[in-house]
Amino acid sequence: MDASETKTRLQALLTAAGLTPLDDETAGRFADYLSLFVRWNERLNLSSVRDEEGIIWRHIIESIVVSNALPPRIKTLLDFGSGAGLPGIPIALCRPEIAVTLAESQGKKAAFLQEAVRVLGIGTKIHAGRAETLGTDFDCVILRAVDKMPKAVAAAVPLVAPTGWMALMTMTNELEGLERAAGTEFSWPTVKQLTSGTQRIVAFGSRGKPGPESTESESKPR
Repeated sequence: MDASETKTRLQALLTAAGLTPLDDETAGRFADYLSLFVRWNERLNLSSVRDEEGIIWRHIIESIVVSNALPPRIKTLLDFGSGAGLPGIPIALCRPEIAVTLAESQGKKAAFLQEAVRVLGIGTKIHAGRAETLGTDFDCVILRAVDKMPKAVAAAVPLVAPTGWMALMTMTNELEGLERAAGTEFSWPTVKQLTSGTQRIVAFGSRGKPGPESTESESKPR
């Protein structure tokens, strides 16, 4: 698909998913990101999903769902083990008021992130190393498809601000184990299905007692 076709298809899939279409500039940036993703994916294996429509549906749409569902008043967000920039880059595109940091320890993938941020013209920071070495905390730390996910969740805990959030993009049957890995400091008020008819979810864990304005009040059976 060329850029115009990509934008049209993205907007159609957003509508099919019950989401609000993007403004034309943001949709154009997503088209640029997708084009870059597809080219680099041939060399780096950024994703096992190869076709453009599959990438839009599985990666971009789900990331936009997450960006819309983020808790209120988040100013800083860390994408822990960002890989191809998912969901951090879509969050940066959809929520420019949030300062996003992408942490990726694999050099070639970090190089892709640097190129993507340059091409898209966004102020997202890249940490080309292990997230645990950042030495700061964030209002929200999000993890998606990270290797050895329970271990990564435990390592991410110190990076969550004292009243911050952890967000986990995972499968329904894996959530309980990941909650245990996060520890007893977190409560999990919101679990949202990412794509209708699948077991893929995002769960939001609040560090400390959740306030009256947590996230969208939606819970799915586990």
